[in-house]
Amino acid sequence: MVVLLQPEPVTLNSQVYANPKCKPSPVLIPVVNLTDQNAKTQIVKACEELGFFKVVHHGVQPELLTRLEEEAIKFFALPQSHKDKAGPADPFGYGSKRIGPNGDVGWIEYILLNANSDPTSTKTAAVFQQAHASFRETVEVYMEEMKDISRKVLEMVAEELKIEPKEKLSKLVKVKESDSCLRMNHYPEKEETRPDKDEVGFGEHTDPQLVSVLRSNDTEGLQICLKDGTWVDVPPDHSSFFVIVGDTLQVMTNGRFKSVKHRVLTNTKRSRLSMIYFAGPPLTEKIAPLSCLVPMQEDWLYKEFTWSQYKSAAYRSKLGDYRLGLFEKQLPFSISSV
Repeated sequence: MVVLLQPEPVTLNSQVYANPKCKPSPVLIPVVNLTDQNAKTQIVKACEELGFFKVVHHGVQPELLTRLEEEAIKFFALPQSHKDKAGPADPFGYGSKRIGPNGDVGWIEYILLNANSDPTSTKTAAVFQQAHASFRETVEVYMEEMKDISRKVLEMVAEELKIEPKEKLSKLVKVKESDSCLRMNHYPEKEETRPDKDEVGFGEHTDPQLVSVLRSNDTEGLQICLKDGTWVDVPPDHSSFFVIVGDTLQVMTNGRFKSVKHRVLTNTKRSRLSMIYFAGPPLTEKIAPLSCLVPMQEDWLYKEFTWSQYKSAAYRSKLGDYRLGLFEKQLPFSISSV
């Protein structure tokens, strides 16, 4: 099953507005039914071709999705002084406009929550303190559901690629030490919009973790970048999830899976709310191409590193930087200083 995507219209170039490369051809985005017996084959194909696919029949109750969205809306509707008590993000906690510590900005406010069973971040705790009492319980139930979707997807990948044991990938997100997190992004509505320009809500980037599981309300704005550099719109669907391949899974498959660049543009009077679960491995986990897929180390495209090392490097970089370049065994071209 596929959904037809239309490329976005061309917009003007500046540091504030997006400058996409567009082509007139439509794009097909895979839709995977997790209960289908061919789901594992469809997932692997999607990870190889796009690094992105839509998940339906996922088993998450609609009532939970509605409840979490309502709780998030309540939080972002709090007085600014209350929200600021849970910030600035470090990286956990509440943030506004600034995305990370390196100068990236967007039309956005957000909260980032530690998904560990025993959160150590005081900012995560501060978010719960400012929110309604039911917020934490709803978030924790939702994160368990997202962990389960991540597990299912990674187990299907392992089964299709004949990775042994079958839990080789999924155990990285199931264990207590898994370094996963939940991000809620709120793109406020605008009183005025520019019909000829799309303002950046969240700039182009790849996700560092194994996979990300994304859900949003019915407001458009999400785009993915194809291999030829074309940006295409992803039609919103509040009842489904989108799975995004992360940098770590690209390394473990030695580049067979592609970590897809994506972004959010805002040019609407409707607010947008998205929730992204980042399924990450334990901090001490060594990341390298899997030996069952790449038996000879001389064929590795990437050096071995720990998730902690990669996470630190990602945090020090700008949003759109090609972070994997630091860990490639051989760069395809030489870099000279300017």
